[in-house]
Amino acid sequence: MLKKCLSLGLIVALIHVASATTVFAKSKAEKEAQFAEKVKAGILKLGTGEMARVKVKLRDKTKLEGFISEVGADSFTVVDTKTGTATIVAYPQVVQAKGNNLSTGTKIAIGFAIAVIVFAVIYFASLSPD
Repeated sequence: MLKKCLSLGLIVALIHVASATTVFAKSKAEKEAQFAEKVKAGILKLGTGEMARVKVKLRDKTKLEGFISEVGADSFTVVDTKTGTATIVAYPQVVQAKGNNLSTGTKIAIGFAIAVIVFAVIYFASLSPD
């Protein structure tokens, strides 16, 4: 019985090792390029204009805060709302980017939820006996 259990365990272990896939580690440059693409996609999603507010931390520990005025293939421009200075930022320089622009769908959903609450309050207020 012990031999059968050991044999079965060995067979399962061999099948597991044989079917394992090789994991390829990405180089640092590949990881940085992939992160830069994520940043670019996030910036494109925010859009441009004074409503496209963003906070950006760069590799040289610089912090920028303002709105996105222009988006290009290799960089984007952040305009500081207090001073009005425009800073061109390359995507690979970014360590962290946080934006707070609500999409149109989110604005519609918030408006719809408020309307439903208002109608519910009016409806239940009209039901209460005076």
